[in-house]
Amino acid sequence: MNPISPKKLLLSKWTAVHPIAKQKHFLVSKVILPDKPEQAIEFVELEAVYSKQSSQIPWRELLNSDRWIQGWK
Repeated sequence: MNPISPKKLLLSKWTAVHPIAKQKHFLVSKVILPDKPEQAIEFVELEAVYSKQSSQIPWRELLNSDRWIQGWK
């Protein structure tokens, strides 16, 4: 997998390897910025494409290829 930069995650597309609440396709709808600008980005908000439900996860969780595939498959 290509390295992922947290600054380029906004609007990126992801597929859950195992569906989450019957949802498979997700979009990074928001990058949660830290309180202090010098701190690293830690969280993103994922939005399910079909149901529009959103949840916050640590962005590094997207690096886990057992759970996530970059793009819509």
